Amino acid sequence: MDVPAILPDAEQISPYRLLVPERPFSPVVFTSAHSGRAYSADLMSGVRLCPLSLRRSEDCFVDELFSSAPLHGAPLLAANFPRAFCDANREAWELDPSMFADRLPDWVNTTSSRVNAGLGTIAKVVASGESIYAVKLPFSEAERRIYTYWRPFHETLSRLIGNIKDRFGYCLLIDCHSMPSGGQGKRTGSRPVDFILGDLHGSACASRVTRAVEAFLSGKGYLVRRNDPYAGGYITRHYGRPADDVHVLQIEIARALYMDEARIEPLPGFPAIQQQITDLVAAITLQVHDLIG
Repeated sequence: MDVPAILPDAEQISPYRLLVPERPFSPVVFTSAHSGRAYSADLMSGVRLCPLSLRRSEDCFVDELFSSAPLHGAPLLAANFPRAFCDANREAWELDPSMFADRLPDWVNTTSSRVNAGLGTIAKVVASGESIYAVKLPFSEAERRIYTYWRPFHETLSRLIGNIKDRFGYCLLIDCHSMPSGGQGKRTGSRPVDFILGDLHGSACASRVTRAVEAFLSGKGYLVRRNDPYAGGYITRHYGRPADDVHVLQIEIARALYMDEARIEPLPGFPAIQQQITDLVAAITLQVHDLIG
């Protein structure tokens, strides 16, 4: 099984990987905020679950699926830190007060739907609903994770978007995720959905981009749905401002297409799915000028 070794020191872990093209020629950025798998000893302190259980919250291998982005002139920003310990697709301070030994500051968001589900910036539970921690955390640990991991990721993403806007006048951000099997992308009596495209119901991205991506994937034989149940997370909401020439489209791919979800291993057909994602990346980067520019 692909269970990572526990690393000794979180401070040696870069918060992200930034893969850049040799010569940027496309106004597109790809992100993978949930594929981080650097489990360090200090992050595992007080944790009651094994790394394999924690990994089921990851968007495993999504960064690999979209790794061709730099070959098509677009950077790929991928988190190294695990989503279970700090979620880059949340606000910086969405925290559950029941997780912490001390009182949280009044300005912390303690009432969002994500917090209520146990999936705030510092998650309380993994995807299966099991509690992550055996003890309560100090608020200083939340501060450390947000300043060490969350903030550098978003500072880098903001810089990338700004640089692309300065060069091209606009930017398209493709936020790449995966979804588990078990009903999230499925209707009763129908086949499972393969991809869900989230553009906040048309408010975060030019509709022509969403339609073009949907047409491409449907042409490959995939079942595609928009905004249900995933319309977009923090990255889509925060950065997706078409009026300011920044468009964001979230792409959710069904994990059953490319990985064994129990063993956290790529399926034999992984290279074929990866090639189709590469073809999608190529189509997006080639057509973006016609769709937005």
